[in-house]
Amino acid sequence: MFDIGVNLTNRQFAQDRHEVVSRAKVAGVNGMLITGTSLKESLAANQLSDHYPDYCWSTAGVHPHDASGWSESCAQQIYQLAAKTNVVAIGECGLDFNRNFSTPEQQELAFNAQLAMAAELGMPLFLHCRDAYPRFIELLRPWLPKIPAAVVHCFTDNRQALEAYLALDLYIGVTGWVCDERRGQELRELVPLIPADKLLLETDAPYLLPRDLTPKPTSRRNEPAYLAHVLQQVAILRGDDAAELGETTRKNAYRLLGLR
Repeated sequence: MFDIGVNLTNRQFAQDRHEVVSRAKVAGVNGMLITGTSLKESLAANQLSDHYPDYCWSTAGVHPHDASGWSESCAQQIYQLAAKTNVVAIGECGLDFNRNFSTPEQQELAFNAQLAMAAELGMPLFLHCRDAYPRFIELLRPWLPKIPAAVVHCFTDNRQALEAYLALDLYIGVTGWVCDERRGQELRELVPLIPADKLLLETDAPYLLPRDLTPKPTSRRNEPAYLAHVLQQVAILRGDDAAELGETTRKNAYRLLGLR
């Protein structure tokens, strides 16, 4: 298993990050990608990944929520950060018209700049889209011929969006949202439609604690060790062997990120 989305810099992990990583290893997680969501968090994610060589890697980018902070100085620092060997993707970048913490215009400016950066550097993309399809795909599509690979992280959209993403050869990241029979019902129905070679698994920890964990944790904090539970649920929905699916998704993550 490989967890392609962990917010390990989050303050919820401030007291026990090392233990969190240790529990992930015991649970069978072979590696994880630490998400950068702003310049500050991207720098922190990179520094944290240095502590776990050949196990943790990081992204560098600005989330649409933080797009109002995009500037020439920010762009230059993200560009420099992307040159580091353990930074393996640009992002988390994209559009989020659900909350609009940054205006749509600010989001599109930051997204376009990061798309251009990924194309120039030949790096994969770690993408975010919420309530922004089809505008998201309109901005993304022209850049894809220049970008080696991309994943739509934490996919929770509808079948139309899924089919559009797959037609563009994008990877699809599935979280513990699939473990919620109320909010995640549509995702549960779509998971079997994702080709095995385009499926990736993630916790998005500390968010999206799987609702059906038993026994229920005393804390609502999610962590990478629970990726094993997400894998089991996805395997059941697809009718796959969990161990084989875990290995397939690990290989997919390595291929997406250009890891050896």
